[in-house]
Amino acid sequence: MTTGHGLDGVADAGAFLSRLVRLDPATLVRLRPDPEAGRTALWARLPWDVLVVRTVTGVAPGDVTVAAGDLLAELAAGGVALPRRRDDGWRWPLPPPASRAVETLPAEELSRIAAAAAGTLREAATHGVAGRAVGQRALRDALLDHVAVVVTTDDAPDVPVEVRQRLVQGLVRMGFLGSGDVQVRVAGRWVGLVGPYGAAWSRKVAELALTPVSVHPNG
Repeated sequence: MTTGHGLDGVADAGAFLSRLVRLDPATLVRLRPDPEAGRTALWARLPWDVLVVRTVTGVAPGDVTVAAGDLLAELAAGGVALPRRRDDGWRWPLPPPASRAVETLPAEELSRIAAAAAGTLREAATHGVAGRAVGQRALRDALLDHVAVVVTTDDAPDVPVEVRQRLVQGLVRMGFLGSGDVQVRVAGRWVGLVGPYGAAWSRKVAELALTPVSVHPNG
């Protein structure tokens, strides 16, 4: 018997999936249903070590992972089947479900930050840094690790919350920004940017070395 994907929010899911496969045609998407709410969270990992999530209507048949391109093709064809499961390919923990807001940022400010980074990358790629040529990969990694926003909270003033450029790029490149405000949220050791259409999450850079496992770990 063929299992259906259970997604009703086809337009929202399709927009999310199409952006994913443009960034990485081989990427996976993990479907985590919330039957009580009648919705499913679609999780994916971007090539620069950021997890992104968009929640759509409809209930997936359990916690499953499939190829994003396969699910996009199924939705585009008006199909209802769940593509071949790829659960063993998902190797990244998810942030805890409970989070707290620590700051609200205007969407236009994050858009400006993202555009400035793109301009810096183009300029450095063309003219080098201080007159010296620098590799494209080195430039990209340095920009992604740049701390774009620092938030200081009242309860922990000596432990600032750092929002790196990789998070800003994740939110912008996935089309989550919209025109409203964006929340900076913290969940355990994770930092997230939550926009009107989705969220981007990242752990501290030093914690990104993960040990692959064969099944869904830690959430």
